[in-house]
Amino acid sequence: MVKDNRNLILEDTEKQILLHDLMDMGELLLSSGAEISRVEDTLTRIGTAYGAVRMNVFAITSFLVVTMVFPDRSQVTESRRILQPDQTNFMRMEELNALSRACCTHPLQLTPKDEFAARIQTIGMEPENRTRTILGSILGAGGFAVFFGGSILDGLVASIFSFLICEMQKYLGRIFPNRVIFNFIAALLTGTGIALVSQCFRFLHMDKIMIGDIMLLIPGIALTNSIRNMLVGDTISGAMRLIESILWAAALGLGFFTAILVVGRWNGGLI
Repeated sequence: MVKDNRNLILEDTEKQILLHDLMDMGELLLSSGAEISRVEDTLTRIGTAYGAVRMNVFAITSFLVVTMVFPDRSQVTESRRILQPDQTNFMRMEELNALSRACCTHPLQLTPKDEFAARIQTIGMEPENRTRTILGSILGAGGFAVFFGGSILDGLVASIFSFLICEMQKYLGRIFPNRVIFNFIAALLTGTGIALVSQCFRFLHMDKIMIGDIMLLIPGIALTNSIRNMLVGDTISGAMRLIESILWAAALGLGFFTAILVVGRWNGGLI
């Protein structure tokens, strides 16, 4: 619920500070995998809670523009290019949603310490729980390998390679910020390793192991959000995310196919 704070009077400096804080929050939401409608609605509600009579928010996957109009007819605007790599972080989104609800109920202090900005910075700087991520990847890869018809040994091998994928996401992601290139390299390295292990141990099912590990890289949430965005009217953002998701998936397929082809020819024929 948004309180009616139209009588809340902000100084010019406070308006600029508020707008900058809103841009930081929008950037965190976009880089955490939030859908476009959530980003625009959240910023609109917070701006209204701080006294704006009109909020013009436009967001796509890589760009954000916000204009705030106040009762005295003054307005502030800012645009920002979103450069942070896209990743799904439900914990961060939940914390940002909780912060937005708190701001709508009781607007936080902007100056002199800018409590709002401090809360946003704290959420953005929270380190990733690597243990939880690795354990989830191990369970996911192993479980999917068994689910799609693999043996317990196939699940164990898929779990081992899932740890390699987690390490590549941590280190290679910084070297290759382009998601298409990263997906291709990650799939190529993982697929090559799985193909070589399967050549050494013939009782393993290479396809089932690959299926288990590829599920960790498939852009399922991004694809779902793209369809949702188009259904609610955010056609541009949805189309952009859909094209990105297709390119990411194609890079994964090409990487695994190249690995099978290379290892198969190295062994004198296709596996």
